[in-house]
Amino acid sequence: MTEPTPGTPTDAAALARYVDHTLLKPEATEADVTALVEEGARLGVFSVCVSPTFVAHAVEVAAGRLAVATVCGFPSGKHVSEVKAAEAARSVADGADEVDMVVDVGAAKAGDVEAVRRDIAAVRAAVPAGKVLKVIIESAALTDDEIVAVCQEAQAAGADFVKTSTGFHPAGGASAHAVALMARTVGPALGVKASGGVRTLPDALAMIAAGATRLGLSGTGAVLAGFDDATSAGGAPSDGGY
Repeated sequence: MTEPTPGTPTDAAALARYVDHTLLKPEATEADVTALVEEGARLGVFSVCVSPTFVAHAVEVAAGRLAVATVCGFPSGKHVSEVKAAEAARSVADGADEVDMVVDVGAAKAGDVEAVRRDIAAVRAAVPAGKVLKVIIESAALTDDEIVAVCQEAQAAGADFVKTSTGFHPAGGASAHAVALMARTVGPALGVKASGGVRTLPDALAMIAAGATRLGLSGTGAVLAGFDDATSAGGAPSDGGY
């Protein structure tokens, strides 16, 4: 379970190392999670990302072949910090390697950066060293100044990554603009995960070109197949112009 090598991926195997292969649908079943893990292992992804109720099962099926990530305070972020922390602690106890928490987006919109920092810090305290904490900021719902402020608070609170989106917000998902802004704000100290609406190979490459170091994908197979499609068409895959 090694992080991807920096640089633009030139084949499916290299791109797969960026991917958190994701299944967060409310109607998902244990059988669906089993299939997700097996597909992720076959594709060579970095991790699978599942709902908290499925963490223990995913860990058992993965058997060390890939990391297991989960979510916390998902998808609204409107949980009190103590509840988020308890949820994160339970997921870690169940074997999760990474926790993707949702901030209180309303607090971010109101400019209450202290509340944002306290919320993240509470979850960080429940996610011990050696486990990764990603902070979902719901970038499509924020202004540029708000994105910068929340990313700064995530860094100050000890997060390992900032992440664009849950994929459930009506404002939308990841954009290359938001990813680039997030990457400039946190610098190399934190990772940047692009998630939400990344459905094609050009989408994925555009996010990486903008500064993403991890991708949250649900249709991973189709995205990776873009390399085969480009080869059969006699050309190199496009990075979307970014």
